[in-house]
Amino acid sequence: VIGDNCIIESHVVVKGPSTIGSGNHIFQFASVGEACQDKKYNNEPTTLIMGDNNVIRECATIHRGTIQDQGVTKIGSNNLFMAYTHVAHDAVIGDNVIFANNASVAGHVHVGDWVILGGNSGVHQFCKIGAHAFIGMYSAVNKDVPPFVTTIGMPAGPAAINKEGMKRRGFESDEIMAVRRAYKAFYRKSLGADEAIESLSEDAAKYPAVKLMVDFVKGSERGIVR
Repeated sequence: VIGDNCIIESHVVVKGPSTIGSGNHIFQFASVGEACQDKKYNNEPTTLIMGDNNVIRECATIHRGTIQDQGVTKIGSNNLFMAYTHVAHDAVIGDNVIFANNASVAGHVHVGDWVILGGNSGVHQFCKIGAHAFIGMYSAVNKDVPPFVTTIGMPAGPAAINKEGMKRRGFESDEIMAVRRAYKAFYRKSLGADEAIESLSEDAAKYPAVKLMVDFVKGSERGIVR
């Protein structure tokens, strides 16, 4: 099912079951809704659900889910997938996300709103990327990345907070400073996760961005990048 005002260029392959919202622009040679590359997949009727106003550039690939998860790959709205990017089975991508050229996420990866994945970056299966994180080019992510954190390296490690991204999206300076303090608690003070979370209780109660970070770390199953 393809919504209103979509532009599907020549030589695009769209398969299903897939539901694609309105205003999406899919460029030539992209493959959307194809069966996944998981060897366990046996032609079960899994699906892809995509929101509105996404741009999918040349040779990008977005695959349907598997019955080993919820059976669905989910793409939000207002995202940009540049050329040769890949979204694997059962991934969940939020809104306003940018995949730079050749960025790829493996199966079951969750990517929060406003995340940017730099060129040639890759994310290991089951990892979670928190909202407003910035994954530097060539990063190899094998742990969860908390919200607002910038990564770099192979394997990816924390480099700083995404201060510039926060400024562009209207965060006030005091909240940006609070996120910086949270980053230092998790990465600069040699504290364990529980100790860092405890030290941030006051800021978490005052600043939604800090609470977002704290809740993310509390819920991390793979552990966060170090």
